[in-house]
Amino acid sequence: MTTVLICDDRRSVREGLTRVMSAVPGVSRIDCVAHGDELLARYTRQPVDVVLVGTQRAVPTGVEATRRLVSANPQANVIVFGAPDDAGSIAAAIAGGARGYLRWDASRPELVAALAHTLASTSVPAPRQPSDPGVQLTERELQVLRGMSQGKSNGQIGRELYLSEDTVKTHARRLFRKLGVRDRAQAVAHGFRRGLVS
Repeated sequence: MTTVLICDDRRSVREGLTRVMSAVPGVSRIDCVAHGDELLARYTRQPVDVVLVGTQRAVPTGVEATRRLVSANPQANVIVFGAPDDAGSIAAAIAGGARGYLRWDASRPELVAALAHTLASTSVPAPRQPSDPGVQLTERELQVLRGMSQGKSNGQIGRELYLSEDTVKTHARRLFRKLGVRDRAQAVAHGFRRGLVS
């Protein structure tokens, strides 16, 4: 049976995620806290199997809570959750020690898979590893990935690189395929892990 601790400063998010998690098979207990200080104190007093930490664009609390918890408890299994287009927060949280991430709209099967993989291994299987671990991105693909890591839109990246937005999208699709990922957030997280962006 799996114990879960949810950390998010929005009550509606905590309540909504609790409802979803309570329907996940194998979850025996769900507790909630609102802030990083509470998270650290609660986990130290009563460790849990999985910690879910919410992230918000341009709000560092979730990322900071993750860093503090993992720094004090390296064994903590943290999954961050947030908007799929908020690559910056997700990547920063993963760089701070989170094992993986979930989208706000993750389905129940995705939640089950994330919990199972977090408990069974060192990371959530997202982003997936490319089939060829030696895959190389072109310089243009790296430039697009770096732009994504800075939270820039395809249009902004295109203007900086003197490319059309459609061309940026084409480069993005190619680098997604090479890295074996589904979206911008996964690509940036993977880029941080592999040292492609910093």
